[in-house]
Amino acid sequence: MPSVHIIVDGHPYTVGANQSMLQACLSLGFDLPYFCWHPAMGSVGACRQCAVKQLKDEHDEHGRLVMSCMTPVSEGLRISIEHPEAVAFRSSVIEGMMVHHPHDCPVCDEGGHCQLQDMTVMTGHSYRRYRFQKRTFRNQYLGPFVHHEMNRCIQCYRCVRFYREYAGGRDFDALGISDRVFFGREQDGVLASEFAGNLVEVCPTGVFTDATLKHHYTRKWDLRWTPSVCAHCSLGCNISPGERYNSVRTTFNRYNSEINGYFLCDRGRYAYEYLASDQRIRQAVVRGVPTTAEAGLNHLRDLVAAQAARWGEADQREAAGRSPDKSGASRPGRMIGIGSPRASLESNFALRELVGRDRFFAGMRDNELALINRILDLMRSGLAHVPSLRDIENCDAALVLGEDLTNSAARMALSLRQAMRKKPLREICDPLKIPHWLDHAAREAIQDAHGPLFQLTPAATKLDDISTACHHAAPDDLARLALDFNGPIFAALLAADRPLIIAGTSCGSPALIEAAAAVAAELVKRGRKPELSFVVPEANSLGLALLNPRPLGEGLDLARFDDIETVIVLETDLERRAPAAAVEAFLTRFRVPPLDEVGNPRRHLVVLDQVTHSTAQAAELVLPAASWAEGDGTFISNEGRAQRFFQVLSPNPEIRESWRWLEQAQDHDVELDGLLASLAASEPALAKVRDAAPAASFRLAEQKMPRETHRFSGRTAKDADISVSEPKPPVDEDTALSFTMEGYNAQPPAALTAFFWRPGWNSPQSQLGYQSEVNQSIRGGDAGVRLFDGAPCVARSAKQGPISSPLPQTPGSFLTLRSHHLFGSDELSRLGKAIAELSPAAYVGVSAEAATAAGWRDGQPMRIELDSRAYQVPLRIVPGLAASLATVPAGFTAFDGAALPAWTKIEPAEAAR
Repeated sequence: MPSVHIIVDGHPYTVGANQSMLQACLSLGFDLPYFCWHPAMGSVGACRQCAVKQLKDEHDEHGRLVMSCMTPVSEGLRISIEHPEAVAFRSSVIEGMMVHHPHDCPVCDEGGHCQLQDMTVMTGHSYRRYRFQKRTFRNQYLGPFVHHEMNRCIQCYRCVRFYREYAGGRDFDALGISDRVFFGREQDGVLASEFAGNLVEVCPTGVFTDATLKHHYTRKWDLRWTPSVCAHCSLGCNISPGERYNSVRTTFNRYNSEINGYFLCDRGRYAYEYLASDQRIRQAVVRGVPTTAEAGLNHLRDLVAAQAARWGEADQREAAGRSPDKSGASRPGRMIGIGSPRASLESNFALRELVGRDRFFAGMRDNELALINRILDLMRSGLAHVPSLRDIENCDAALVLGEDLTNSAARMALSLRQAMRKKPLREICDPLKIPHWLDHAAREAIQDAHGPLFQLTPAATKLDDISTACHHAAPDDLARLALDFNGPIFAALLAADRPLIIAGTSCGSPALIEAAAAVAAELVKRGRKPELSFVVPEANSLGLALLNPRPLGEGLDLARFDDIETVIVLETDLERRAPAAAVEAFLTRFRVPPLDEVGNPRRHLVVLDQVTHSTAQAAELVLPAASWAEGDGTFISNEGRAQRFFQVLSPNPEIRESWRWLEQAQDHDVELDGLLASLAASEPALAKVRDAAPAASFRLAEQKMPRETHRFSGRTAKDADISVSEPKPPVDEDTALSFTMEGYNAQPPAALTAFFWRPGWNSPQSQLGYQSEVNQSIRGGDAGVRLFDGAPCVARSAKQGPISSPLPQTPGSFLTLRSHHLFGSDELSRLGKAIAELSPAAYVGVSAEAATAAGWRDGQPMRIELDSRAYQVPLRIVPGLAASLATVPAGFTAFDGAALPAWTKIEPAEAAR
């Protein structure tokens, strides 16, 4: 980036060109107050709080007042932040803003975490002279996520700028005029945007606060924080969960310039409530009877020891030339393990090491595993660069194949929405010399113009409003359309500087994956360097696939042999992962196993999980697995980025990480770094995972990194009802983090940054002080490490097999797919109270055209048969759905295990009788 030289209060500095004076000053570390400006949304000059004096030369003592957010940096620019007139002007501005603001800081949810408090202190405004009646508003109900207190508004316009202009929402606006502007909906109701929760952090005051936090409110300075990773989709957004009294109270965005930046989707922000669900497994259970952790561990230890003995016997028989089982096939060992795409990489590896590579199976649908394995092949091949979300924002043309991104990868949809502004900004604003950061002027110039975005999806999506063209059809038909290299879609991608192709596993279609690869290969062949991004289902889907598990169907079949005595199921509900008949046959075999000579079961089912389900209910032994908030581990995101999450709740000996249970069962010296070392030795391709975060021995100034801010208070008072003496804080042996405020009192590495705070900045805007420059990476580099850094864009042909319908269609049937919902499709988040309120009930969806032709009505009871099982659910009319398609929602046990897509007969329930 080109640079310029400026002078601030008589001192010279070098800063990057093409930015505002405010951004440059904040990057230099100056405390310059502001409200309406936001690092992701640019400048509009609405609040006038960032005024500075611009001077002609070193002799100019008067100059003129300018708004630093509206003033571009230029060579030799001279300003003064501390000029008395600028200081007085800023003080008068904030006094005017505070005229109608209520005196409710002691009871405001934003107290101690509020940018308005930061700015009033920074400007010296501490005494109010206004003594008249204040303006008042009626608050609105905005849904289960966001609480509204309109009387605190200072009219900075950040909320409506984010909601409407940045995130594309349409049910929220600025209503009114002058000092009576009301920010809200036309009437009470749930905010429709999937990013509404960001209003909590975008708002510089307490107008929009976390409605879920109000149920168990705690001041932000009294929360224990930790660096963590969202566990509810594959994008790997960084989060900071806050704990008090050993429960997670809220989740905040943790800045990562390559991934989520400043914003989270509402699933990632509010899913934490599932941690308090009644379905959580909180203690070990042996044969239906709750017991202690040590008793459960000893039971697992006995099973493992017994299997180890059987393993040795099998090896001896094999060496003697005798087959270990009556089938004639050599199968050393009598234990198998089923991994999980929502369990950490360490837990899956520990299970694989326990049972052996050949006895380790994937806890996901077989066709899903095949798709992910193919995606991994493409990512490792160097066919095209795999982009981060920041890379996606810089693309200028895009093709989306099969994915409803707003529901399957919401944060990616938000990045794609920003990407579609790149081409009109370049083509319209650059000739007019309008800086891209001058947000209002840029938006006025480009109006509704957007870059070429082509969506080839089964049904309409929320990105249709910025799409150049939308095509809705069956997956194979969409793949055929994408492969037209003489059509307008490919022509637009070819003409772009940074073309982007997005595909994924949502439709269950190999054709869409292959089509995405073929388009990328053709672009490379013609001299372009495309970005190729894939959406996979869960937080560690790629991590599980990288351990090379066998298909789940093979595991369920293998368990039918008499010599398979023990099955360990890791954090997965088998009914969601395989056809109902196969799972029922498997569970029946282990639910009522035959007994040996002394009355003990011959077959054993062990489940380690966070939540209970039918598989856990059939198990002989159930062990409570730690969630991302209760343990440490690693997830690998959809772009192949390994990231570490850390425990925030105090250690509970009854709940342990799955990898810890499995290692302790083998009497191994349990330690996270040691397990990662074993992983690196066993899987050299995963050796870089160890670099995702510093080791447990890492220290700065011989100190650990604190989980609590230095403002933390009341540690003794928390336990005053038990003892007035202060209890010993927990000790973390596995990480470089402490459970207290004691530790290194400066900026830690990004992977160990539990919270953002700097002097004078208690609000979320304090994160700017951690960045190398505003909107750039955290100093020292962002958290996480990419596993696939091979040279991209190597010209090669992509495999493309024949495309055909998966099954022959029968009259009156529909090709049935899964539809994904941001709220409800994730297995864990739907257990939280607020998200459950917005999750859909089970349904079968068809197009308006198909419903009209058949004489069906919305809400009518329908009968649908999947995997030879019939279900009765209401009908839903799905906008834009192709007439030959039907959908069932992902996230329901009855539907998730079915082999889809498949041709399915759908009829009214009364006709079936």
